[in-house]
Amino acid sequence: MGHHHDHQVKNYNKAFAFGIALNIVFVLVEIGYGIAADSLALIADAGHNFSDVLSLILAWGASYLASRAATDKRTYGYRKATILASLANAILLLFALGAIAWEAIGRLWSPQPVQGWTVIWVAGIGVIINTVTALLFLSGQKEDLNIRGAFLHMAADAAISLGVALGGAIILWTGWLLVDPLLSLLIVLMILWATWSLLRESMNLAIDSVPNGTDLEGIRRFLKEQKGVLQLHDLHVWALSTSEVALSAHLVVEKECDCSDLLQKAQRELHDTFGIEHSTIQLEPSSNWECPLNGKTLL
Repeated sequence: MGHHHDHQVKNYNKAFAFGIALNIVFVLVEIGYGIAADSLALIADAGHNFSDVLSLILAWGASYLASRAATDKRTYGYRKATILASLANAILLLFALGAIAWEAIGRLWSPQPVQGWTVIWVAGIGVIINTVTALLFLSGQKEDLNIRGAFLHMAADAAISLGVALGGAIILWTGWLLVDPLLSLLIVLMILWATWSLLRESMNLAIDSVPNGTDLEGIRRFLKEQKGVLQLHDLHVWALSTSEVALSAHLVVEKECDCSDLLQKAQRELHDTFGIEHSTIQLEPSSNWECPLNGKTLL
């Protein structure tokens, strides 16, 4: 029986290249003005933006590897690289957050003067740049965790830059210098909240857990209810990449089972209803029947 898999990965090369170039320029500008204005909030945001540049580079590299063809040694290709990139991005962000929080806590006890207008203008530019970059990945963030990581980083940056600009305005209005380190800690908490789910999901995919959004109980019920199926065992569902889910299962079938019809229906419904891109189903005979397919795995 023929079985077709479409393993094409959408190309985001232009989006990654443009987003990385744009953010590198902004990081340099933000660091320069952050030092000039003595604003920890700006420097913290620049540090986070630089980690996002590294994250975009990682995501881009993984996206490129995922598009490469399978080989005799790597029969699944390099699609797992997208999961590793998502995990690396989450870990990288946690290290950046720790450094920012450490410096911010120190400034709570020794607040420094901040040039409010400089903070407002530079952060305002950041809102525009981060929003534009996030929109580059908007269309793919629902289907691909690797792309979602890039989208969430840039969308969070846009919101954070807006918060930094508001902080500069508050400093101008009230002269309260503690706004800068407090705002930095708020940035850390916001990013930590967004990063934690990315870290947890990436870790789960890296150890071949069932991907989020996959209805395992529904899959189990569907396979058991197929005509001719007596028993289901060794059901496994895991991620081939951040956008592709695989399944393997053993079905014990009765003597009268139409093997070809069963496999065609099962694999079609698994793909269309449950989003399983690659399914491997092995048919096994009941104890009183010798299967004409000899228990071979069909792809």
